[in-house]
Amino acid sequence: MSLKLYFSPGACSFVPHVLLEMSGAAFEPSMVKLHKGEQNSDEYKAINPRGQVPVLVNNGQPITQILAIVLHLDQVFPQAHFLPTEPMARAQALSTLAWMNNTVHPTFTHIFMPQKFSDQPEAQAAMKTYNTQLFRGMLGELQTLVLAAAAKGQTWLTGEHFSPLDAYSLTLTRWGTIAGIAPEAHPDLWAFVQKVAAVPAVARVIERERLQLDMGRPAA
Repeated sequence: MSLKLYFSPGACSFVPHVLLEMSGAAFEPSMVKLHKGEQNSDEYKAINPRGQVPVLVNNGQPITQILAIVLHLDQVFPQAHFLPTEPMARAQALSTLAWMNNTVHPTFTHIFMPQKFSDQPEAQAAMKTYNTQLFRGMLGELQTLVLAAAAKGQTWLTGEHFSPLDAYSLTLTRWGTIAGIAPEAHPDLWAFVQKVAAVPAVARVIERERLQLDMGRPAA
């Protein structure tokens, strides 16, 4: 099996990047520099015409979109238990993952790249302010999920096994600091993210992507 992951540092591609690292399988990480527009090159668009990351290429076949990639990795590496197997628990995990990807993630995009949605400076400024408040509330929802899992005695959001939800939680919380939402606003969520970051495979990906978790503070 030949695996190659196209990722961009700090992007949602962090999620499959972590899962691949945790799988123990050999894979080739290939960085796409979004700030330099590499996703719009002819070479990259031949792999993903939408010009997005992540892309997982398995034996020459590209797979795009977080949910599809996560489901594929869960099937390819069943021993890793990336997703629950019990039907209801699996459905609930996928429901939360979809919410992270199709609701929380786009909310941050309206903060970070409002120019994608309007060419009017006033509209862009209003969009950033409004969506920052929405994002703050969503991080509060995520903290509630963390507390609920802890109340059940679960190590991770879906149970005893590390899941894509845990990796995505780190990404979304980190994005919050980019939006000016201090970690102290959601202390239980921030403590959980620190636990996620301490997992050896996660730490290796953080180092490879050269990520700083709290972007609201000067780099050490």
